[in-house]
Amino acid sequence: MLRKISKITTIRNMKKVTIIFYDDESLMLKHFVGRFPLSSATGRVILPDDFKEGKSIIAVCEGDVNIMNSVGDRIENYSQLGNFS
Repeated sequence: MLRKISKITTIRNMKKVTIIFYDDESLMLKHFVGRFPLSSATGRVILPDDFKEGKSIIAVCEGDVNIMNSVGDRIENYSQLGNFS
């Protein structure tokens, strides 16, 4: 029973977030959805160092965010847009 209560407490101290980041190996904007522990002092999500390694974190969003498009997804060929004088 104690193990079950401990597990429930652990789940309550976790928050589901979407992390938007750049990987050091690519200029593509990426995202990851996962559960991370909360700081009891600040209520902020604590990202482990091994997760942050090799990434530039852009944003941490609450919940499972549906990324509809990102930088570069809608780039159009300028020459096909018409004449802009």
